[in-house]
Amino acid sequence: MSDNSVRDHMVVSFTYRILDQDGAVVEQSDLPIHYVHGVDDRIFPKIMQTLEGHVAGDEIDVNLGVDEAFGNPDPALTYTDDIDNVPPDYRHMGAEAMFENSQGETITMRVIRIADGKITLDGNHPLAGQAITFKIEIKDIREATKEEVGTGQVADGSVPGLLH
Repeated sequence: MSDNSVRDHMVVSFTYRILDQDGAVVEQSDLPIHYVHGVDDRIFPKIMQTLEGHVAGDEIDVNLGVDEAFGNPDPALTYTDDIDNVPPDYRHMGAEAMFENSQGETITMRVIRIADGKITLDGNHPLAGQAITFKIEIKDIREATKEEVGTGQVADGSVPGLLH
């Protein structure tokens, strides 16, 4: 294994595309994102396992089943109400609204249906219930600092929430 291969306590920078089960690109990052391998829990475990041992320049496809990705949709995260009870700014397909519970936890809900005077919001991840493929290109690998290993956070970058 090369000294600059993906392994624990290395900062890995990569770009990616996410393809849905029909092969359509649903998300793409052309700017590298960074994570601390073996420490950052925001990366899907199967992605970390698959990247292990690879080097900068490698292109890797990682197929994630429903249970390895965003899981199955939770019916409890779907809410239907009279459209008149929703502010006008949110009365269109795809509108997103953030809600907070009494514990301070937030959830983003999307409008997924408007019909018969009713509006339906869904708090599930948009890719819940789908198998997906990550197409990853490793851009750079370096040793993590002690602070980065300790916090799991890269000093010069972050990982978008979508990766986990």
